[in-house]
Order: sequence, then structure tokens, then C-alpha cells
Amino acid sequence: MRILGIETSCDDTGIAVYDSKEGLLINEIYSQKKLHNMYGGIIPELASREHMTAIVFLLEKIFRKKNIAKSIDIIAYTAGPGLVGSLLVGATFACSLGLSLNIPVLPVHHMEAHLLSPMLDFKSIKFPFITLLVSGKHTQIIGAHRLGEYEILGNCLDDAAGEAFDKTAKLLGLKYPGGFELSKLACKGIKDSFCFPRPMIYHSDLNFSFSGLKTFAAQTIKKCDQSIQEKANIARAFEDAVIDILLIKTKKALKKKKWNRLVIAGGVSANYKLRKKSEKMVKKYFSGTVFYSRLEFCTDNGAMIAYLGSLRSKEAQKPQLEILVKPKWSISDLSF
Repeated sequence: MRILGIETSCDDTGIAVYDSKEGLLINEIYSQKKLHNMYGGIIPELASREHMTAIVFLLEKIFRKKNIAKSIDIIAYTAGPGLVGSLLVGATFACSLGLSLNIPVLPVHHMEAHLLSPMLDFKSIKFPFITLLVSGKHTQIIGAHRLGEYEILGNCLDDAAGEAFDKTAKLLGLKYPGGFELSKLACKGIKDSFCFPRPMIYHSDLNFSFSGLKTFAAQTIKKCDQSIQEKANIARAFEDAVIDILLIKTKKALKKKKWNRLVIAGGVSANYKLRKKSEKMVKKYFSGTVFYSRLEFCTDNGAMIAYLGSLRSKEAQKPQLEILVKPKWSISDLSF
């Protein structure tokens, strides 16, 4: 069975084809980073307009390969959560294509796709496991009991970790998206040059808060001498604080559930220090294993949507005129 995956939840247009026997066949992405870098962040209306152009270009590119068009069995698309305008572009396109080709269409959850994306490379991952789902809009600790059954153990009360990375990077004068740029700068920083707080690490719950840390970073930047080294030291202190917070909470979740498998997913999962420190933590305290995607699957992509579509293929319905999107959609309740 072959699934066409369409991803348009935010500012990346992704289209991919996944075969249940052969694996991932095609994965194409169009990034809007250059456009939004001009504004220092994502402009929702511009994002949706770019999707309308890119999605046609990518589909034509895919359908020129290996006579793919005639071999598609299901079209899976991101129905939420995300920017409503961007979601509507992908949903409308998927439903229209399904109707014209008489192919079943399947709306899927964007964050569930992220959560399961490491399985594109590691089919051996077994339920149950703890997931640290950390991106520009979400920072959650999730207990994954089985496919479609997810328990939110910890949530973000304000800015997500990825958003805090991007905003702090902007304050440091780095280009958008800032998380990667901040991490590069942090590599030049001197450890313990600044002492940043670790909000909520002593709370009994597993929730996160990064707005205070971002404010502390802003105040520190204003006071510093604006030299490259001083900015690198701040970037290092900020990154160390965020990673400590994430892993302290994740460690508590693993202890609570008495599980020893950890999946890290979402854009921030590409962070090298987060990966290495999580591996050491899980191995030392739980004799367990950490799984994460290869870098190209950490950010938004069509491959994870197509893969999730293959796992949920039995839920696909014959093409219909109803276009389903859900901008605010909790992973703990996957029903529409």
C-alpha cells in the first residue's frame, strides 16, 4: 500500500510517498525560511500563500517520478494542530486530489506524526514509551501507551522551548529560525559564565514554563557588552538551562511510569546536546534507550505524515466534499 503524505501545518510544505513494504520512496520539502527571515518570524497569511504555490510544484515533481500517480492508494494530510490558513491549503488540496483520483483521504494529527517519526528509521521501537515532544509551538511529555492512545503528562504553560530559542536568538541578533543559530553560537560560549534559572524544576508536576527564562535572557543581553564572546556565553547559558529543564522533567516522567524507553521528537530534538545528554541520562538511571529521528525528519515534513497514514490506513474514507481541519487539537483526544 502506498500513501501520499501532505504537510502544511506551518511554514514548510512537505509531500512524500511511503510504501508499507518498500518504506519511504519520496520526500520533498519546500522551506519558507528565507521569506520569513525578512520579518523575523512567521507571517501566517504569507505562509498560506506560499503553500498554495509550493504544493502544486512539489506534487508535479513527485508525479513525474516512476509513474507514482497511478500507484497511490491513500492520501494522508495534516488536519491539525497548526495555522488555520496553512492547514486549509493542505486539506483542500488533499481532498480535491482524492476526489479527482477517487482515492481515500485520511486527516491525521501533526504531533502524533512527530511522535512516531523515529519509527521511520527504528521499526523496533515498542510501546509503551515516554515521548519528549519539543518544538516551536509545543513542549510536552507524553506517555505513549499504544498507537492512538497518548497521555499528556506534562505541558507548557506559556512559551514552548522552541519558541523561547527563536525569541532569544532574535534578541542576540541572529537570523530566523533562531534555534539552530543559537546552538551554533553556544558552541563558542564558556560554560558557567552566566547562571540562568531553571523554572519549575522543583514543582511536583511535569509542566514547563520558559517565558521567565526568556525574560531573564533579555535582561542579561541588555546588560552585556554586546561582544561576540559575551553573546556566545549567554547563548551557552540559555541552551544549558533549557536542556536541563527538559531532561529533569523527562527523568521524573520515566521514574513515574517506570519505563525505560524515551523518544525525543519535534524540531528541538535536532539539538545535539539534548540528544547526547538524554542518552547519558537514560542509560545511567534506567538502563534504557533513547530514540530520535534523523535530522531531516525532526522539522515538519511529509514523510512522517505518509508514515502515520500507513499505520492508520484502515481509517481512511472514500473521498468526500467535507474538508476537515482542527487548528487546536490535543493529542490526548484524536477524534474530530
